[in-house]
Amino acid sequence: MTLLAAVPSRAGHFRLESGYHTNTWLTLDGLFTDPTAIMPAVTALAARLRPHGATAICGPFLGGAFLAQLLATQLQARFFYTQPVAVAATGGLFTARYELTPDLRRRIAGERVAVVDEVISAGSSVRATVAAVEAAGASIVAAAALVVLGDAGLRHLSHVRIPVETLERRPFPMWTPDACPLCAARIDLEDPTSIR
Repeated sequence: MTLLAAVPSRAGHFRLESGYHTNTWLTLDGLFTDPTAIMPAVTALAARLRPHGATAICGPFLGGAFLAQLLATQLQARFFYTQPVAVAATGGLFTARYELTPDLRRRIAGERVAVVDEVISAGSSVRATVAAVEAAGASIVAAAALVVLGDAGLRHLSHVRIPVETLERRPFPMWTPDACPLCAARIDLEDPTSIR
């Protein structure tokens, strides 16, 4: 059974945080509302991360931070999280920024960090979290996600030599705006945060 089987999805034309476009939006808000149900997956991912010897786990707020805290408990590691920072909309790819608070920047220096997110597609929040963690003086030993969608994020992480652990991989359609067939068909972009 897929980990995302109970996650609501919607078909349409959406812009991901990375700037890529997709025809599928997954609503991940409820993934951690039942800790008992998600814990077997967290335990399995912790077992895959253990050989990397992380002393700290860091995830982007929201979902990645929830997963990071659960994994840190299982791995007896320190827990950190990054927060998104507002940036001017440029329409380009990978413009998102995430930062550690000043106190967390000080505390994470010297740690061996696994950066985690509940789902990695293009990997925008993971890339931004890796940048914030490295800028604070920590090293990255691995990245991890419960599910990896598509291969864009994996290609980047492989290129920068960060090993990736995951429980599940699924195909996922993503296009750069200039190659998006939905844009070519003049289908309006939807704002998934306004969907109720």
